[in-house]
Amino acid sequence: MAEAMLAVEGVHAGYGPRLALKGVDLHIDRGEIVALIGSNGAGKSTLLMTLCGHPRAKQGRIWFEGRDITRVPTHDLVRCGLVQVPEGRRIFSRMTVLENLQMGALTSDSRHFRPDLDRVFALFPVLAERRAQRGGVLSGGEQQMLAIGRALMSRPRLLLLDEPSLGLAPLVVRKIFATLEEINAGEGVTILLVEQNAYHALKLAFRGYVMVNGVITLTGTGSGLLANPEIRAAYLEGGG
Repeated sequence: MAEAMLAVEGVHAGYGPRLALKGVDLHIDRGEIVALIGSNGAGKSTLLMTLCGHPRAKQGRIWFEGRDITRVPTHDLVRCGLVQVPEGRRIFSRMTVLENLQMGALTSDSRHFRPDLDRVFALFPVLAERRAQRGGVLSGGEQQMLAIGRALMSRPRLLLLDEPSLGLAPLVVRKIFATLEEINAGEGVTILLVEQNAYHALKLAFRGYVMVNGVITLTGTGSGLLANPEIRAAYLEGGG
């Protein structure tokens, strides 16, 4: 099997003495969209934060493109191409849309700024229309688009997304997921997607993992997990 782009091996992590991750193993191959689903409090967000260095893994190893990144500082991970869109967007609300995108580009070569900005505006035309407005006055969906756009300005090779559909209207959710598919198919960006909206996540994903109480309990193709009666009963009732 070809070397995975990201490999998580036996990772334990948490905050203080409490372990939120208890020996997690998963891998992501280059070009994939992989979904991580589970109930609230399962440890999904902690895994994404651990991949980015906060908290640090207490046990186990994390490999990215063949490099052990378990102890690499977060700012260096961004330069390596591993970029997170955090839960709750966390845009700079007092900065304009354009200034937020400029912040995302700080780790990239300045020669890429204009074509990367044009790419983000093509994906999200509303951001071009609102480029001079402060981030804090945008709608929730527009802020999520801005958070994704800011991450894309960092030229990620692996994009980590934490609950991108949270609190958004169904029409906006469909737009966000269609854009993620375009980013992956059109530009080759590999994606790890953490989502409570299991239906949309598994419909988009090549493969998926199910996490329960800090442990991966099931893995399979996105379509296979969608069809699994146990998964449907636990996560998909009323989905769609």
